[in-house]
Amino acid sequence: MRRRWSHRNHPAAIEERRHALRNLPGFQPEDERIFPASEEHDRIMSQYQEAYVGQMLMPVSVVGPLRLSAGQYQVDDSGRLAEVNRSESLIHLPLAHTEGGLSASLLRGLTAVNQGSGATTIILHDEMTRDTAWVFDRVDDAVRFYRFVQSIEPDLKAWLHNPENPGYRETSKTSVLSRHARLLRIEPRLVGPACHLLYRFNTGDACGPNMMTRNAYALNNEIRRRLPDVGPFPTNVYLESNMGGDKKPSWEYFNRGHGKTVLAWTWMPDSVIRYYLKVDPDELSRLEWTGLHGAHASGMQSFAFTPASAVSALFLVTGQDMGMVATSSMAQATVNRTPDGITFSLRFSGLEVGTVGGGTTMPFAQSYLRILECLGPGGAQRLAQIVAAAALCLDISASASMANRGSENFFAAHLEHGGQRNH
Repeated sequence: MRRRWSHRNHPAAIEERRHALRNLPGFQPEDERIFPASEEHDRIMSQYQEAYVGQMLMPVSVVGPLRLSAGQYQVDDSGRLAEVNRSESLIHLPLAHTEGGLSASLLRGLTAVNQGSGATTIILHDEMTRDTAWVFDRVDDAVRFYRFVQSIEPDLKAWLHNPENPGYRETSKTSVLSRHARLLRIEPRLVGPACHLLYRFNTGDACGPNMMTRNAYALNNEIRRRLPDVGPFPTNVYLESNMGGDKKPSWEYFNRGHGKTVLAWTWMPDSVIRYYLKVDPDELSRLEWTGLHGAHASGMQSFAFTPASAVSALFLVTGQDMGMVATSSMAQATVNRTPDGITFSLRFSGLEVGTVGGGTTMPFAQSYLRILECLGPGGAQRLAQIVAAAALCLDISASASMANRGSENFFAAHLEHGGQRNH
């Protein structure tokens, strides 16, 4: 029996895993292409995950340019956003995917948006949440703890942000603090004998889950240290306990947000809708009515056709954490009929993006982030608005295809670009 499978990435461990794959019954000579021929590739790529063996290639398209008006924002200590600048630019969108028709459909929506008012985006909230839970035997102990945390919240913020805090000088992986995860507030929530503490952080240009985890762990330890000698004493403390809904859809995030809460919108006249989207404007309104009732009947959070496709395509190409597509693709679409056109909008309540750290430092991700002008201060805010605007273009095009004559355009597009493209 072979020894335990190693997760380490030194050359011997990498080669041992490759040897194991080569000996599998399904491995063919042409499958050697999954192993890079260059040691330099191994050195670079093995930094990004454990148990590394190789790589894969994804096709990348570019569509554009999209006319986008996007804001730049500052965040105060309470988390309130202030728009400090607004700029208009032409965006070329890189998309990594294998979904037939996605690039063509997004380009069609983008073209129609450009013929109308262009896309406009604003950021409503910019905060990440870590939900810890303190569990007690008795509800009244949880209530006492709830009130205690409320009373010391200002002191906890001052303690965490004190540059002389010893945690900033520690080297232990379990105690070192992050200077870049700024605590905005603590929101205690009581659920029976459990008191959930939603720590809300601003993480700058980083997506921030790891730095949040470090600071939340330190805050928990500091709260425990400050507990009165008479208690209340918890039976368990959990660093994450699902009230926030990290990496999965949740009503908490849909209502208030996790990451960047972004609203994107555009207006286009009836003539543009008919010519570029090949649909009568009134049919789009009827589709929204039908889709809203269908979404309500099935328990969906929103009416939006395909936000996850645009989100994942841009996430993949810019080195984002793909586990966050679930939260980031929660969207609310609206179609508002005006006398001579339609205002389309798409609200993303929790776009979890970063432009520093993690997969964003991969060479190809750096190139695409540079093309999008998202490297540098404020890059994460800009990227979130680009993702929202791209998804708006795709949703407009997909909705128009679905609304047209028994969804004939939707069927034809998928038949041409998906169902028959490899036959």
